[in-house]
Amino acid sequence: MEKLYDVLIIGAGPIGLACGIAAKKDNMDYLILEKGCLVNSLYGYPVNMTFFSTAEKLEIGDIPFVSINPKPKRAEALEYYRRTYVKFELNVHLFEEVFACTKDENIFIIHSSKSTYRSKNVIVATGFYDIPMYLNIPGENLAKVSHYYNDPHYYAGQRVIVVGASNSSIDAALETYRKGAQVTLVIRGNEISPRVKYWVRPDIENRIAAGEIDVRYNSCLTKIEERQVHISSPRGEETIPNDFVIALTGYRPNFELLHRLGIDIPETAPMIPSHNPNTMETNIPGMYLAGVVCGGLNTHLWFIENSRVHADMIIAAIRSRATL
Repeated sequence: MEKLYDVLIIGAGPIGLACGIAAKKDNMDYLILEKGCLVNSLYGYPVNMTFFSTAEKLEIGDIPFVSINPKPKRAEALEYYRRTYVKFELNVHLFEEVFACTKDENIFIIHSSKSTYRSKNVIVATGFYDIPMYLNIPGENLAKVSHYYNDPHYYAGQRVIVVGASNSSIDAALETYRKGAQVTLVIRGNEISPRVKYWVRPDIENRIAAGEIDVRYNSCLTKIEERQVHISSPRGEETIPNDFVIALTGYRPNFELLHRLGIDIPETAPMIPSHNPNTMETNIPGMYLAGVVCGGLNTHLWFIENSRVHADMIIAAIRSRATL
């Protein structure tokens, strides 16, 4: 008979790893499945990204996160979580995607891209960074358009449109500008997001005031072409020359996977998946949510620092259920 796990965890991000650590400390037989590399979402962050949080707020498993900076950078976080994974000798299968899950009486049958597993409990810690919020305009599928931003050097000397007003958009605008790009920010609202990092806000405001970065407030892209873009703004319909579009309009959880797993999700925003906030258990007994996926479209509701507690909450709930 196939091995029966106490807990199967979907996602090896920081919270998925924290769940694995909590399960291991409780002597549970567990397995973590991750469709990409270790902490895949963090790996996809811009290479120069600085976290908003200080290092101690990103710690898991009571392992100190020592940074040489007041706030750690992406490379430091990747190394911290890799070392934590090694320290606890976590049972993780990387590059193995979960497609479906059924339940036979009280046992979950999990189907992945490589195998099938049996588990008494399932924890879904899949985050929200995998699927962009698309603009749904003509030309969005052109090769010049990206919904992720990595390295500013690529855009040196180019005419770049950056869509969005969040931290990721503002970082992309500033960094590409400093590599010699001609940058235009296109922002749907009438200001930079209030969530922009406090040490970054004066920089972008000064660049805009000096005319070094152009901006269109209360505006949106309506069409993208190979050599130009069309913008609807208070100035009217504009057409401006363009080489690249960086559309950082946000991301969403993989609702399709959550539906396949059987988790109830409201059809209207913010589409928060059904779960008990005291135990993190979903509408399916024995299936739990952990981390930022719990917020649905409210992607600013949960972060590493305030969802680390989900791991201990869930393992305590599983242990309590097992002793009934």
